[in-house]
Amino acid sequence: MFSDIGKMLKLAGQMKTKLPEMKAKLAATEYSAEAGGGAVRATVNGSMGVVGIKIDESLLAEGDAEMLADVIKAAIAAAQAKAADATAEAIKEMTGGVDIPGLDGLLG
Repeated sequence: MFSDIGKMLKLAGQMKTKLPEMKAKLAATEYSAEAGGGAVRATVNGSMGVVGIKIDESLLAEGDAEMLADVIKAAIAAAQAKAADATAEAIKEMTGGVDIPGLDGLLG
């Protein structure tokens, strides 16, 4: 039992020093995804902020604003999912697979 507590205290100490570095690295990383057969490409940062949208001109010529909005939302959601997956993987790596509730909220 005491060895588990020791491991947890050691992990907490490591997280205290690694968390700010990991947070900055994730925030600076960009994740992109496409939707509409590549007609829209969205890029978000690790903090889930949208940093770029590219729209193929042919999609604009169609003049369907509702469809365009749906494709943009889909591209953003896909890029954010990539960023969330990267965050989850970084947390898993940092904690050695130990599930610590609420830790992902500290990174976002």
